[in-house]
Amino acid sequence: MRFNSLGRRENGHSHQHGRSGSAAIVRKSATPTLPIGIVCLTALVGGAAYWYSGQRAVSTAASQLSIPPGGQEVHSTAGGVAAENTRRAIVVGQGGLYTGDIVGDGPLSKETDDAGRKILEMMSPEQATQKLRKNEESWLVGRGQGVVRYDVVQLPSNDPIEDDHAEKIIEIPGNVAAVEEGTSNSDWMFWGVFDGHSGWTTSAKLRQVLISFVARELNSTYKAALADPALRLPTPESIDRAIKKGFVLLDNEIVHESVKTVTKAQSKRVAAEVLAPAFSGSCALLSFYDSQSKLLRVACTGDSRAVLGRMGPSGKWTATPLSIDQTGATKEEAERLRREHPGEPDVVSVGRVLGGLEPTRAFGDAVYKWSLETQEKLRSLYFGRTPSPKLKTPPYVTAEPVVTTTKIEPKNGDFLVMATDGLWECLTNEEVVGLVGQWLDVQTKDGSSNGTPQTSGWLSSWLGSQKKEKLPVEKNADADGRSGQRAPIRQRQWNIDDKKDERFVVEDKNVATHLIRNALGGKDTDQVCALLTLPSPFSRRYRDDLTVEVIFFGEGDNSNTVVLNQEASAASADVKAKL
Repeated sequence: MRFNSLGRRENGHSHQHGRSGSAAIVRKSATPTLPIGIVCLTALVGGAAYWYSGQRAVSTAASQLSIPPGGQEVHSTAGGVAAENTRRAIVVGQGGLYTGDIVGDGPLSKETDDAGRKILEMMSPEQATQKLRKNEESWLVGRGQGVVRYDVVQLPSNDPIEDDHAEKIIEIPGNVAAVEEGTSNSDWMFWGVFDGHSGWTTSAKLRQVLISFVARELNSTYKAALADPALRLPTPESIDRAIKKGFVLLDNEIVHESVKTVTKAQSKRVAAEVLAPAFSGSCALLSFYDSQSKLLRVACTGDSRAVLGRMGPSGKWTATPLSIDQTGATKEEAERLRREHPGEPDVVSVGRVLGGLEPTRAFGDAVYKWSLETQEKLRSLYFGRTPSPKLKTPPYVTAEPVVTTTKIEPKNGDFLVMATDGLWECLTNEEVVGLVGQWLDVQTKDGSSNGTPQTSGWLSSWLGSQKKEKLPVEKNADADGRSGQRAPIRQRQWNIDDKKDERFVVEDKNVATHLIRNALGGKDTDQVCALLTLPSPFSRRYRDDLTVEVIFFGEGDNSNTVVLNQEASAASADVKAKL
């Protein structure tokens, strides 16, 4: 999803619900007021709140309750009834959020007060942790092919979540790709994160078939090279072309073949189903690791991001971006669009394509790709939108990715973090890599290796002497955006001091969950609980959908297994190995 200049997505903002008790005591919080975003006060300002007491509703006047100068407590009780139980609550108003203490047992019988605010009982830290871990997975890879583990987690903000993800390990026989002498096969490993916008259908389509489209093109490319005695292995350029071709062919199916299907069927039901992935859109970030060459290719369409963590000579981790955010605010992308559409001053406006779409590369988003004739036809017959008056020479948006190649060093403990832009709005590249390093250090010192050969060796061999008080990462002086890194906008919105590493915490066995917890506030439990309490769609004002994958490279055993790491995974009866 994309943000407009007010910090909201194109398609989402809202208001929410709440619960409270038969009596309210509102106390001032020690947390300072934030100028924008989450305002951590404990005042209920104005209006009347309705509480349930016994068998009847009681209206409690709360007119102009506020925090007085000097921060004295403000009390409000229903009919003078003594308060007993205290619960944390959030007041949702037009100007921001307020956290406070609600005293009493009864449920709230009216969820909106007369001033238009909504009151929600805040999650407890235990409930917040349960929500953070609801969708986590961790896989132990015993293939002896350079990857030992990967962790995944998702946290929705939209309902349903518009992000998606996919993972696949494909065993490649020697008659498809050349292998080392003495071995009969190699592995192709794929990890993908897909950031949908204007709906979930495009990202779901990518989850279902993108890896298959790319693997098919790679299969043809590797087979052709194997049949050529002068090559045996494809050239780097031909591998990149195969990946790009897989992306473009799938987008063509989504955007253009769908129109042919609908035209032939002449059915509104078919149109609603087939055109859905074309009307919505999705970024795609796909990583492809060839265990034979130990080369990692990252294909990026849109503004999800991949960052490599590698141990440097100083004993600290270094953060290297393997993709560049592709938006209208990225200089190279804006220049490309202006070259491709000369004489159109609005092709990039306010950092967006035609002033509307933030990513300059995406799947779907057919309204930026279809001809005017096609759009008028679909609008009149089915459910199409009215074309933008700025639309003159489509297509403006492409699904063709930018591909980077990196040599992986499994024996040195490289790791890869892939995430949708919701994570990078909260943390810098260096913070993310440092947090993974911090997590590794704690796992090693706690002896938390799950007792498996896949983890017990590589954890202890990587780390053993890192300090906890600061993130073990080299600071990158290049923060001007050229490295694919934009300043985390949520840190400004939440008024976070980005210089303080002390705000981080290690509480999770799943490293992807660890990253999301710290993205939302880390040690600031009130902030984490508040952000997780907000239901959709109001939560979109303060956080995006979040999807994070962390892949650990290493020299693990060859037990020919890919098994679920139970201690770092949510309970599920239908999880299957990604092989």
